[in-house]
Amino acid sequence: MESRIRAATDNDLPRINTIYNAYIVGRYTSFDLEPWTIADRTSWFEKYGTQGRYRVLVMEIDGAVVGFASSSPFRAKKAYDTSVETTIVFDEQVLGRGLGKILLPALIDVLADCNVHRAYALIALPNEPSVLLHAANGYHQVGVLEDVGYKLGAYHSVLIMERRF
Repeated sequence: MESRIRAATDNDLPRINTIYNAYIVGRYTSFDLEPWTIADRTSWFEKYGTQGRYRVLVMEIDGAVVGFASSSPFRAKKAYDTSVETTIVFDEQVLGRGLGKILLPALIDVLADCNVHRAYALIALPNEPSVLLHAANGYHQVGVLEDVGYKLGAYHSVLIMERRF
């Protein structure tokens, strides 16, 4: 099994969408309610995937994209510019293999050179594997938004984790 991490390209967007959209239907871990279209993903990538603090990395195994990690604005107001929100998502077929231990540090390394002051991960609970992955990569818990999202007939809380640079 040969793995590689690289910057995402436009050609990766259909695969990124397939991976991400699997978490929208039937799962609470994404608070999106409708699957993303390719047009949505393209617009997102043009804004947040190619420059400065906003990046998208993909992980390939044997040439196939199996996951991605991204950074995007934490909040829209200008004073938050040096803070980013990080996201990491894998194809369900590769969950539990420890690949996040490779991909998340790669994103952190890229961000370390981009004048990022803080990175935030917002994790729908419960999700112990994600909490442990982020903690192992320098994130610490700073708060919980109790019952903040309603999906699949129930309210769900979100843990906020912060990583200082």
